[in-house]
Amino acid sequence: MIQSVRWLGAALVATMRQGTRAITASWRGIPDEPGGPYDRAAWDWSAALLRAGRITVRIEGPGVLRDRPVVYVANHISVLDIPALVVGLPPVPKFVMKKELLKVPLFGAAARAAGHIAIDRGNRGAAFAAYDEAAGVVRRGRSALVFAEGTRSRNGRLLPFKKGPFVLAIAAQVPVVPVVVMGSYDLMPKLTLVPKRGEIVLRVGEDIPTAGLTYPDREAISDQARAAMIALGARV
Repeated sequence: MIQSVRWLGAALVATMRQGTRAITASWRGIPDEPGGPYDRAAWDWSAALLRAGRITVRIEGPGVLRDRPVVYVANHISVLDIPALVVGLPPVPKFVMKKELLKVPLFGAAARAAGHIAIDRGNRGAAFAAYDEAAGVVRRGRSALVFAEGTRSRNGRLLPFKKGPFVLAIAAQVPVVPVVVMGSYDLMPKLTLVPKRGEIVLRVGEDIPTAGLTYPDREAISDQARAAMIALGARV
């Protein structure tokens, strides 16, 4: 009971405080730059949730964090994935998220203000337009992060991949970097409201180059990324 109150209270306070911070920065016309107010708001929000849940994040794997724009492609097994990835992949990447998240009070407005990109997967034309927008963000120097499966897994196992993340990377002509989130499902599976305490591990893989590739290559890059994520330890 105490942990439930602690977690839910921290989530509410952090969302109100950091959401207002990002929205205010947008109203003031402050540009989005690495380490700027939008990144700090996202990082502080994520850190507050993880701290309240007594959850730590550890980075490992053959890859290293990038100091150039890339498209991170991750599995999605828990709501804890977002704060873990924000804290673990500095500077904060721009998330490509389903449009329904924009309806979440304050969170949605803050995400929009910070330049995260919403995808309407039920509208093919709108989805491709959103990926074009995301490619422009990457070309301007910001990394993007996309959940490869397009939704959260109900059992912690890897689902089939969507092609959009790889279309995005090819359009931006930047590498795909596979990231496997491990441990978050056991701490907070789908339909759970309060996490257990513990550790989340982010395994970062090697670059998958896209330079010179075109739209028809998206399937091959998707297969390569999936194989890399399985090798990194993703459940199948």
